[in-house]
Amino acid sequence: MSDSNIQLFNNSQGIQAEAMNFNFTNISSATELDPLRELKAHIAAGAIHDSAERCDAPKCAPETRVAVQDDLYDWIVDGDGDHEKPKKIKWVTGPAGCGKTAIMGSLSERCEAAGILGATFFFSSWSGPVSRRRKTAFVTTIAHQLAKYHPKLREGISQAINENSDVFDKALRTQMEILILQPLRKIPPNEPGLRGAIVIDGVDECEAEQYHDPTAFGPGSRSLQPRTKEQDQLEILQVVEMAAAHPSFPFRILLASRPERVFREFFEPATPTLFARKLDLHEEYNADDDITLFLEAQFSRIRRRYNLRDSWVPPETIRALVVNASGQFIYAATVVRVFDAGGRDPPEALIKAILEVKTTRKPTSNPLEALDMLYSHILSSSPDPLLSVRWIRSINIFRQSPHMMPVRCTISLMNMLLQTDPESSEAEHLLGPLRSLIRIPAPRDQATNSYQFYHKSLLDFLEDASRCGSLYIQKEEPYGFIWDRFNLACANLLSLLFWIPSCVPFPSGTCSMRPTPAGAVCALGIVASQPAEFGADPFYVDCSR
Repeated sequence: MSDSNIQLFNNSQGIQAEAMNFNFTNISSATELDPLRELKAHIAAGAIHDSAERCDAPKCAPETRVAVQDDLYDWIVDGDGDHEKPKKIKWVTGPAGCGKTAIMGSLSERCEAAGILGATFFFSSWSGPVSRRRKTAFVTTIAHQLAKYHPKLREGISQAINENSDVFDKALRTQMEILILQPLRKIPPNEPGLRGAIVIDGVDECEAEQYHDPTAFGPGSRSLQPRTKEQDQLEILQVVEMAAAHPSFPFRILLASRPERVFREFFEPATPTLFARKLDLHEEYNADDDITLFLEAQFSRIRRRYNLRDSWVPPETIRALVVNASGQFIYAATVVRVFDAGGRDPPEALIKAILEVKTTRKPTSNPLEALDMLYSHILSSSPDPLLSVRWIRSINIFRQSPHMMPVRCTISLMNMLLQTDPESSEAEHLLGPLRSLIRIPAPRDQATNSYQFYHKSLLDFLEDASRCGSLYIQKEEPYGFIWDRFNLACANLLSLLFWIPSCVPFPSGTCSMRPTPAGAVCALGIVASQPAEFGADPFYVDCSR
């Protein structure tokens, strides 16, 4: 080592200096943000088919819906024999409860096992995270999965994000162009491994994204109409069509929704299009055999659990239930959950009660009449059916309106807000008998979990006066119910925590020790901390504010 190398140690004693090499790393480049990590920050992770949020999502029971899954899988692999001008989008439709989501979920797993699943997105209007209910994260979530699907797409999408750092603030159409189509153009045609399926489910459940305040007015401004969910749903359809129309796009897209007007008009145009022939689950596939298999398997499981006789639920009973289902798997699934809910009635009494639920059986009646009657029957098992409906509608409002509650809407928090008495068991009293409709975790898990509805058709039923009859409440009523219960919760909190030392003087007229009407609690401007036993300071009230 030269003298210049060791001059730092000139005045040091007892040090032996050996030759040392120093390697300097550009720290800024080493910590530079990974573009794919930035992409991941803008996705709806819960919308991916195998996400933790979808761990309880419906799947096809073994040996059921085999024909429809085979047909869809064959279309993904071989198309319709349209090799010169392939039609890359297929619409899967059918009414509520016919099993669309279960089929799309099971098909996604099958495609993944075969190595041909490019990406998935499962919309859900009753999902906790807003990202599954809005369009905002749709393209980014698809791009995130495609980047993992093929190495050249990964490279191209990374480059696209580096060159367009503001892409996450762009419209869906621009995001599709930058994040997916531009990287695809750079890949040679017929690239090995670059084909497969993109599965999109529940687009009819996508809610509207609002960008402006329609109530805001200014000089010379014009009224802004709030954006509708149909506009956002159409935007998603148009972006999907734009991608499929591009020659470099190698994927086939399966898109499932109910047959709402915006989808019918989009997928059933007068002129030939990029769309393959639609698949209507209700019209093209007789689900009776599959529902029979499902009920037989589930009743065998229940028979073993309760050690029931072999003749329990004879074939004629299953046939009657299949007739009632009218092709709707949700009816059969709800019947089974009645037994799984573990009510007080024995299985023999439960099956008898279900069979005694009568329908009109008129040719012009509601096609979901049997399901509606089953929902009415289950709700009537609550000690106060109408109050339980208010709870259900209120829970749904909180789940769909995160701005109403700045923290996660857990069961414990919901119960605290909606119960008349914080020490009561009103929630269990009302909702406990409805476990075949609502997923309610064990008490030990309620501080970290939310109420979950098994199927959106329950909410559709309760929001339609022609279907739910005497159980119908006006759209505005749950908001009033929430407000009244919130004020009552505030009053209960004050009654538990209100403590003022007698030595503290209050200026005349600034504080009233009389009971405060529940409707005025929030208007007092009172600020309260948690009680001391929860680790907070003693309760303090400033009534002069």
